[in-house]
Amino acid sequence: MTKHLAEKVAAGLMALAGPVGLVFMSAPPSRAQPAAPSTPAPTFEVVSIKPNHEGSGNVMVRMAPGGRFEAQNITLRFLLQEAYGVKDAQISGAPGWVDSEHYNIDAKTDDASAGDGPGDDKRKVDRDDMQARFRLMLQAMLADRFKLALHHDSKELSEYVLVVAKNGPKLHETSAPPADAAPTDRPPGPPAPGSPMPRGAIRIMGRGDLSVSGVALAQFADVLSRQIGHIVVDKTGLKGEYDFTLKWTPDEGQGQMFRGAGEPPREGAPPPPDANGPSIFTALQEQLGLKLESQKGPVDTLVIDHVERPSEN
Repeated sequence: MTKHLAEKVAAGLMALAGPVGLVFMSAPPSRAQPAAPSTPAPTFEVVSIKPNHEGSGNVMVRMAPGGRFEAQNITLRFLLQEAYGVKDAQISGAPGWVDSEHYNIDAKTDDASAGDGPGDDKRKVDRDDMQARFRLMLQAMLADRFKLALHHDSKELSEYVLVVAKNGPKLHETSAPPADAAPTDRPPGPPAPGSPMPRGAIRIMGRGDLSVSGVALAQFADVLSRQIGHIVVDKTGLKGEYDFTLKWTPDEGQGQMFRGAGEPPREGAPPPPDANGPSIFTALQEQLGLKLESQKGPVDTLVIDHVERPSEN
């Protein structure tokens, strides 16, 4: 993997400053494709998983160049969503601690294909293939450390389609520099407060306060899915990368990416949004010129057959 290409993939998993600041990978198809029979499944070489008992609302998730995955204060449900490219509504059969217990994870690979040596600049690797490879590594980690066993099932579920509203989009193409122009010496962890958002970043400052920098609407739809608890599919037809801010008042249960519906807010979490603010449906139309349309259809889901708490190391 070239250093620049690794940074482009890292744009899907880089923490930003704030009580909750995250960037999410754009989601490939909901069912990860298995590796070719002649190719060993990719894995992390070293994985450290430790419980997080800090009680803080701070979350950091980052995929660093060189094939390193760093995460602080994340739940197993979040890992399942990232590993299999699914939304919350597509996971069933999980025990309660999947939502309530939080972990710090540091995983590394010594795979030469994840390196950043000078010869790697000549490699032509498709970004989607790299993301699919990363998901397979997460799946292997879940099976090994969490003893995860699951099966797929097709269910009729409600979902939303993101489309352009009647009066057209209210979006601006990004002014952020390309990912290849980003500094390569940024230290691990969240950038300093007030620093510019890198291209491909999505910052979530509590419930109902979201900003993006140089993000495609397909990736934005993935984050909307997490916020409203339903699958969202981008069908706007807009292919650009945009900068915008979206503010709304979530319904109870919306925007709970890192805690279960019955779990109280964690210490350090931002205050609740204005109760008189717009719903996410109204905010999308008024602020972005987009809208969500409801529909039903067959969706691939994950059914958890077995999962265990990981041994600490």
